[in-house]
Amino acid sequence: MAVSADTFNKLSEKVDEAKASIRAAASESETELKAKVEEARKNADEKAAELGVETQAAADQAEAHWQQIQSDWDQHRQNVRRRIDEAKAAQDIDAAELRAEWAESDARDAVEFAANAIDEAKYAMLDAILARRDVGLLLEASS
Repeated sequence: MAVSADTFNKLSEKVDEAKASIRAAASESETELKAKVEEARKNADEKAAELGVETQAAADQAEAHWQQIQSDWDQHRQNVRRRIDEAKAAQDIDAAELRAEWAESDARDAVEFAANAIDEAKYAMLDAILARRDVGLLLEASS
């Protein structure tokens, strides 16, 4: 299957949507923000499940390291969600401060992970284009 810049355009659109949502969150009420957090969590869980299904479906074609990355990411997400849920259950200021620090750290880590994933995706896309071009050159040379 050929690759194109459209894949990166979709990624860019997702980043733009996320930035707009994050900016808007600063002026929303606590109720609106809680609803937005729950919706984002639900969407992230759904996308992770879809990615897991897609990864499993492509298991015969995909390299094992991508499956390990998906597994590690899923485990990380579950640990973060568990910590968030535990911290939400605690109502004291120290627990709330710790939850805020964890959430901020997790947000920074997720952004850094995404940035690295973009670099890896760029490399993979460029390599796929080069590999397809090599096929064309080999076909030309053999005819």
